[in-house]
Amino acid sequence: MRVTRRHALLGSMALAGIPASRAVAQSAPAAAPGYPTHPVSVIVPFAPGGSTDFVARLLAQHLSTRLGQQFVVDNRAGASGTVGQSFLARARPDGYTLGVVPNGTFAMAPFMFERLPYDNDRAFAPIGMLATNAMFICVAANAPYRTLQDLLEAAKAKPGTISYASAGSGVANHLGVELMLDMSGTEMLHVPYRSGAQGVQAILANEVALSFVDSVTAVPYLRSGELRALAVTSAERSKEVPDVPTVAESGLPGYRASTDFGFFAPAGTPEPILRQLADAARAIMLSAEVREKLAPLSIDPVGGTPDQFGPYAQQERDKWGALIRKRNIKPE
Repeated sequence: MRVTRRHALLGSMALAGIPASRAVAQSAPAAAPGYPTHPVSVIVPFAPGGSTDFVARLLAQHLSTRLGQQFVVDNRAGASGTVGQSFLARARPDGYTLGVVPNGTFAMAPFMFERLPYDNDRAFAPIGMLATNAMFICVAANAPYRTLQDLLEAAKAKPGTISYASAGSGVANHLGVELMLDMSGTEMLHVPYRSGAQGVQAILANEVALSFVDSVTAVPYLRSGELRALAVTSAERSKEVPDVPTVAESGLPGYRASTDFGFFAPAGTPEPILRQLADAARAIMLSAEVREKLAPLSIDPVGGTPDQFGPYAQQERDKWGALIRKRNIKPE
């Protein structure tokens, strides 16, 4: 049986006590009478562009059509996504402020700061997992590294001298590198930028040697030949760039890191609204039209339920929290 990235994600959910058979089940329609009656704000805790913004805008477009009111994306970037997440935590729990949030914010950032302006465990109501997105380990097209092993051998020869870009301390494309370094026993120099797009420009300008780049951003550069991918961070190869091996295939068995997109509301949002949003989001993400739009960018729709997403989010927090503590990773 061929194991897909989505199967791997559902397997992780099963480890958290969630039956895989429920992960694709369609719940009975649930409606909140009269909701929504006016436009809904969808917070994205990063700048426009990149995978989180892409997924949020696609979801918002279809929610607008499906629920009859405008769902408007509101980008509020800063502090590894915690600026936007703080805004979501303070919003009225009435269903009119929602958030599309990556695991870099909901599972990683809480361990990067001594204090957050919100209680990460209690401030939010999970609506569902939307999708998961692999990252590519990208270098410039003229870089001397042809494989991931080339890169790791060079890093071992000169520890801490090869530089890598991230979208900020504690986000997915930072900790994905840190997990690779931990598993391979190597060290590199971290150079944080404000966004993943800026990290790509830093590679092209030879300011850094590499970055873990989400597939939404990476695939066009890989197709144009401006970037070279050494490996992909998912459990299996990308359908769109099948010649790129996984990190696990490249000498680090068991490695997996991805950007997982969660859909949240402020805690206290009425259950009928949460159910209505969860049903709508699941139907949208698993629709043929949305699958077709996500496939070229190597984004796998999940369409999970609130009951599945809550335990999975906790599992992610446990995994990345342990890595952050082990490597003593701090904000920069």
